[in-house]
Amino acid sequence: MFHITKKMSFADKLSVSRIFLIPVFVFLLVGYSRFDLDYLRLAAVLVFFIAVLTDFFDGLVARIKQEKSDIGKIIDPLADKLLLVISFITLYFLNEFNMPWWVVLVVISRDLIILVGVFVLNFLKTDTPIVPSVWGKLTTFFQMLTILSVLLDLAFSPYIYKTAVLFTIISGIGYIIRGLRVINVVDSAGK
Repeated sequence: MFHITKKMSFADKLSVSRIFLIPVFVFLLVGYSRFDLDYLRLAAVLVFFIAVLTDFFDGLVARIKQEKSDIGKIIDPLADKLLLVISFITLYFLNEFNMPWWVVLVVISRDLIILVGVFVLNFLKTDTPIVPSVWGKLTTFFQMLTILSVLLDLAFSPYIYKTAVLFTIISGIGYIIRGLRVINVVDSAGK
C-alpha cells in the first residue's frame, strides 16, 4: 500500500491549486465564446490572475518558510507549463481572441524542446538540477502578461506578445546550450 510520508507544503499546495484552476479557466473561456456573456470573460481574467498570483506566492512562501521540496521542483514548473500552454492553445482556437498562431507555435515549441531535453538528461542519468534562468523567468512573466492582455483585448497586446516571443526564443536557446554542455560533459566522462 502507498503511504505519503511527508505532507505537502503550503507552497506545493499553491502550485497544485494552479493546476486545478486550468479547467475552470478553459470552461469560462469556452462559455464566453459560446454564449458571448461578458461576465464569463471577466471571470476567466480573474481566474487566470489568481493562477498567476499562486505562481508568485508559491515561490515566495517556499523561500520565506524554507519549504523547498523535491515535489515542488517538479510540480511548480509543470503547473506553469500546463497553465500557459493550455491557455495559449485555448485562446488561439477560440476565434473571439486575437492570438496569432505563430506565438502559440513558439511557446509550444520551446516547452517541447525543454521536455525532450529533460527526458534526454534523465536517460543519461545526469544529476543536473533544472534551475530556471533569468530569461526563463522573464519568459514566464511576459507569457502570462500576454494571456492577460489578449483576454482584456488591450490595444498594445501585439507589443506584449512580441516581447514574450523574443524572451521565449532567447530562453529556449539558453536551455538548449545548457543541455548540450551537460551532454558534452557526460559524453567526455564516458570516454
